Amino acid sequence: MKRNHLITSSLLVATAATASLTGLAGTTAATAADRDHGRAASYLLTGDPVDANNPAGSKFEGIGADEKRGRFYVSEVTGGELHRGTVGTARTREWIAGNGTDGRFTARGVTVDAKGRVYVAGGPNGISNGGPNGIDPAGTDNAARPDLWVYSKSGRLLAALQIPGKPVFLNDVAIGPDGAAYFTNSKDAEIYRVAQDKLGWGVRLWADASDRIAGQPGFNLGGIVVSEDQKALVVAQGNTGRLWRFSLATGKVSQVRTGGADLTDADGLVLQGDRLTVVRNFKRQVATLRLSADGRKAKLIRQRATSPDRVLTTAKELRGQILYVDSKFDEQIASGPYEVIADPTR
Repeated sequence: MKRNHLITSSLLVATAATASLTGLAGTTAATAADRDHGRAASYLLTGDPVDANNPAGSKFEGIGADEKRGRFYVSEVTGGELHRGTVGTARTREWIAGNGTDGRFTARGVTVDAKGRVYVAGGPNGISNGGPNGIDPAGTDNAARPDLWVYSKSGRLLAALQIPGKPVFLNDVAIGPDGAAYFTNSKDAEIYRVAQDKLGWGVRLWADASDRIAGQPGFNLGGIVVSEDQKALVVAQGNTGRLWRFSLATGKVSQVRTGGADLTDADGLVLQGDRLTVVRNFKRQVATLRLSADGRKAKLIRQRATSPDRVLTTAKELRGQILYVDSKFDEQIASGPYEVIADPTR
């Protein structure tokens, strides 16, 4: 497919807005007793007040980790704000505004590359016709709305790109060994590749596995990691609970052999060596598997129940600690405290 370069207009100007810590009333920072070697046990996110412009409260989903700088970034579904936190500092802050900033009204998966650049998946940002969860009101022209964004570590907009020719739901993103970002599409069995070259930033269809992966109602491809040997992408299909391996050399896809492990509602994936953590959002489970270095097979080690009061979505490792996003997806009208947590059972 031909690469698509979107020239950002004056309406898509990078904004690095720092929000006040309003909406945190009734919450407190983690105490020293909650800390483990300088790492907070939980991190407070800035929430929006429930009002006519934001009837659902604040709901969150994606998280990206910057290991070198000790930072993490969290996406807000309701409005598309991006939040930033630092290891050991229990309060985060709004880093870049939403509600139309850079054409973004909602946001999903987030990842960070070696240069500290932040990649953001837009979910249904380019196809929504309005409604709850902070997406722009019905009747707004969707033609110029991006499907993904790239920011510098300072918050400068580097790219706001659209997928040409079709509606997509970009769900999650991982950085490949080639330095490119690979985005999953939950509407179809597709992965898109985003990279910068001498022509600038561009996006292209990298793999179309629709002849191999049967699409099902609900969310298809979502969570994504790079295999331990750096030769493949391992991707979760949430509605079926299957894991799929995409060869980075050829794009060829095969099903990961999991021995029949129940992974339905698989969402975020975290790979630490050969240990694969699968966050099963509405099933309120975290599965741990041992994944072969080439990503072709996995063996279930255990399933662990998460807190019944939370729906955890994506997760990332940062400084030896896995951080999980409490989405608030189980609440029709979300209320604080809004948190990223280190212990999924709490």
